[in-house]
Amino acid sequence: MTEAIHHFIEQYGLLAVFLGCVAEGESAAILGGFFAHQHVFVLWHAVAAAALGAFVGDTFFFILGRSFADNRHVVRLRRRPGFRRAYRLLNTHPNIFVLSNRYVYGMRLVGGIAAGLSTIAAPRFVILNAISSVIWAVLFSTIGYVFGLGAEHFVGQALLRHERLLIGLGIGLTVGVLAWLVARHIAKRERRREQ
Repeated sequence: MTEAIHHFIEQYGLLAVFLGCVAEGESAAILGGFFAHQHVFVLWHAVAAAALGAFVGDTFFFILGRSFADNRHVVRLRRRPGFRRAYRLLNTHPNIFVLSNRYVYGMRLVGGIAAGLSTIAAPRFVILNAISSVIWAVLFSTIGYVFGLGAEHFVGQALLRHERLLIGLGIGLTVGVLAWLVARHIAKRERRREQ
C-alpha cells in the first residue's frame, strides 16, 4: 500500500501541487516543498508548479471579475465579507494590493474578483501577479522544505518512505486545518465590521 501511495505521489504530486495552488493553496505549496526535501520531487519543480498554480488561479479570478461582472456568481462573491475593503484598498494602492493579496488567507478569491472589477490595467495586473506568484511559491515551498529538515532531524535516520508520507500528510492536514480556522475567524470578524 505504501509503495502504491508513494508511486502515485511521484506520478501526480506536482499536478496536485499545481491544482492545490490554483485555489488558496498554501498547504499544497508546503507539501510540495516537503516532498522535495524527501526527494520525491525536485525542489524547483515544486516551486514552479506552485507558482504556476497561484498565477493561473489569480488570473482566472481577475478575468472572472473583468468579464463577468454581472454574473450571479460574481455578484454573490461581491457580497462576501471583506470585498468592499479589498476593493477600496485596490483602488488606493493597486500595486501593493496585487503584490500582497495572496498572503492574506481567504482573500485571494475576493481580491482577484475585486482586481477584475477595478480600473487596473490587465498587463499591469499580470506582471504584478507573476512577481507575487513566484515570491509566494518560493516562500511556501521553502517552508515545506524546512519542515522536511525538521522532521528528518526529529525522527532521525529512521525516516522511512511510509513515515515520510505520513509526516507529509500530517503537515498538510495540520496546515489545512489551521488555515481553515484562521479564515473562519477572519470571515466572522469581517461580517461583524460590515454590520
